[in-house]
Amino acid sequence: CLAISQSGKSPDIVAMAQAARAGGSLTVAITNTADSPLARASDYAIDILAGPERSVAATKTFVNSAVAGLALMAHSTGDDKLLAALARLPEHFRKAIACDWMALASALETPKSLFILGRGPSAAIANEAALKFKETCAMHAEAYSAAEVMHGPLALVGPDFPVLALAARDASEPSVAEAADSLAAKGAAVFVTSDKAKSAQHLPHVATGHPLTDPLALIVSFYGFVEAFARHRGLDPDTPPNLRKVTETI
Repeated sequence: CLAISQSGKSPDIVAMAQAARAGGSLTVAITNTADSPLARASDYAIDILAGPERSVAATKTFVNSAVAGLALMAHSTGDDKLLAALARLPEHFRKAIACDWMALASALETPKSLFILGRGPSAAIANEAALKFKETCAMHAEAYSAAEVMHGPLALVGPDFPVLALAARDASEPSVAEAADSLAAKGAAVFVTSDKAKSAQHLPHVATGHPLTDPLALIVSFYGFVEAFARHRGLDPDTPPNLRKVTETI
């Protein structure tokens, strides 16, 4: 049983780990707080070593949790290619931070909502990006699979409707690029992290050499953009209204 919590304090996650351990499961906690209730409730705890969290909106802890999970998977399966890709991530993250996505800003000045697309592992990253738009920019964003968006959600797409398509270098990249071009053909303002798109606007991106680490480079580039965009809107991305750092749910 794998439990992931940055604070390690949420009662529902702690209770799940306790119940799993009592039922005979091997429990592993991935947390940024080594002496947290979750760590104590689990057989093993992995400290993600992200350091003190000063912002309500989690960024470095999100990335480190994902890296820790990938490392655990790679070691447990003997995946040398993934281990090598993880070892190169610091270099790739430095390049990803330098990617300038501010071309997105002009498309987001007036609209009150946008779509963020992904597929495969990048679909999870799309959900994280949508959450960060809500938290830091007070702007509604909805994450969809690049396949799913072509059904019901397509009804909302009109001229200049903003779309961010997060394509990784994996088997889904051609379909994400195709969806981006299809939406651009309908007049949407589409930005995509792929050179395979013909009509949508390209955003700079970093290829990490592995399909499971590529999405993490994308979210690092996005974090740099969303912080700058929040400040551009006159907001403090570190202290969103109505939120606090640790949310304890039961």
